[in-house]
Amino acid sequence: MDTSSRNPFPAVPADADAAAAAAAPAARAVDAVKVYGRGDTAVRALDGLSVDVPARRFTAVMGPSGSGKSTLMHCLAGLDTLTSGEAFIGDLALGGLSDQQLTVLRRERLGFVFQAFNLLPTLTAKENITLPLALVGRDPDPDWYATVIDVVGLGDRLGHRPSELSGGQQQRVAVARALVSRPEVVFADEPTGNLDSRSGAEVLGFLRRAVDEFGQTVVMVTHDPIAAGYADEVLFLADGRLVDRIPEPDAEKVLDRMKHLEA
Repeated sequence: MDTSSRNPFPAVPADADAAAAAAAPAARAVDAVKVYGRGDTAVRALDGLSVDVPARRFTAVMGPSGSGKSTLMHCLAGLDTLTSGEAFIGDLALGGLSDQQLTVLRRERLGFVFQAFNLLPTLTAKENITLPLALVGRDPDPDWYATVIDVVGLGDRLGHRPSELSGGQQQRVAVARALVSRPEVVFADEPTGNLDSRSGAEVLGFLRRAVDEFGQTVVMVTHDPIAAGYADEVLFLADGRLVDRIPEPDAEKVLDRMKHLEA
């Protein structure tokens, strides 16, 4: 049976110009500076950092503790504001947006997966997945919803509440929730941090499949070289600056680079 019509994303462009357009930045930071505190207690979390996140790719962000990796993700995702410089989602500059406009941006154009699953305990898995759409009075696209549920393998668990699910299953619900609105970018902050190695590999596999099969853009902050090995590229931060990047990473390359950074 032909199921191609169920994929709501267009095929990856074949010609060079279209392929280049598909790789244009889905998110970017330009001369990003973020300072917390004032005077002697000020901490410069981002220090003039500029970076592009290409569309339809899986990008991992790594660095030692205090390198600015989570701050970068939060500023790109509109969860925090820059002290100076600019953050963009597509061509939209975030700096001039009001709190209400940022809320709409996050709700309608972005998806989020966090280390803590952030599921509502009184709702079923299905209700948690569709909650972002329900909040704005929208129903999920039935074909896309079915595709997402198939990707994360939750078909037999939709009626269960979080307390009735394992940690890995709860994070799969969170991944489905992030994908169900077809966001431009999914931001994942240590998504496997609370999972065992097997559950973590499943979640990373779902994110990888979302990029490869459905044209999703994923930005993941992680400290785990194995997790970073699922990405198309790893960006390395230190002291709030971009200091290196590894295309087509594997765990060994990433671990070696992290050892040098921490030294």
